[in-house]
Amino acid sequence: MNKNYLYLLSILLFASCARPIADFTVQGTDRTAPAALEFENNSQNAETYEWDFGDGNTSMEATPSHRYRSSGNYLVKLRAKKGNKTRKTEKRVKIDAPDNCLVEIETDFGIMIAELSDETPLHRDNFSKLAEEGFYDGLIFHRVINSFMIQGGDPKSKNAKKGAALGGGGPGYEVPAEINPALAHIRGALAAARMPDHMNPEKKSSGSQFYIVHGKQVSAGELERMEGAKDFRYTAEQRKAYIENGGYPSLDQNYTVFGKLLSGFEVLDKIAEVKKDGRNRPEEDIKMKVRLIR
Repeated sequence: MNKNYLYLLSILLFASCARPIADFTVQGTDRTAPAALEFENNSQNAETYEWDFGDGNTSMEATPSHRYRSSGNYLVKLRAKKGNKTRKTEKRVKIDAPDNCLVEIETDFGIMIAELSDETPLHRDNFSKLAEEGFYDGLIFHRVINSFMIQGGDPKSKNAKKGAALGGGGPGYEVPAEINPALAHIRGALAAARMPDHMNPEKKSSGSQFYIVHGKQVSAGELERMEGAKDFRYTAEQRKAYIENGGYPSLDQNYTVFGKLLSGFEVLDKIAEVKKDGRNRPEEDIKMKVRLIR
């Protein structure tokens, strides 16, 4: 028998009998929550893989990616299988807590990440508390106006019937106004809804209802008119952001802005463009889940 043939046959037999080797490395330098990491699979002699990311999520992909929503020290496990043979390996992945107060707003259209401002501590702490309690989970964006804003947070919106009038609910309290000239209604601003001035001269905020500015194009002339009408001045940074990104400056100095989107602007756009009824309620409910990112 040909020696080369025997040599190749021995290699094939060895490979078929060899036990799999499980090994991986973690890619991604930003380990601050929320952190999206790539897992490079360096296993050998394996046919299938089972990943456990240590936070309750799993994958069967060969080279998966995973997003950690919260900080923690996670034990990642990889099982590499070939036939009835299995090898596993484990590595720790440490995810740090963010320096600032962040929240995740999850919808069917995707996820938006917002930063809550330390300049508005009453609103920051109230929104964080409600998020931790799961108050917002299952509520809907009940008022959506393209080029203006998307609004939610009415507890009466949970499982509300189609066509029902919404927007009057809350947790049973209001939050004192924290209107700050440093925080403007630039696209992506997170702000508190409230009752109108004739019912609420102190401009107190709803205890739970909020809106995210979708906005429209803003000109330098419009900003100058707002400054003259309201007797204040935009900073150079605010002026640049308004002109480049748009917003809704007529709301400035009237409502409390308490945060801003860091990511998920494409989600904001998708929600703003859905079909609505005569009350500007989306024809199909857009539910939310809000989580505090630690």
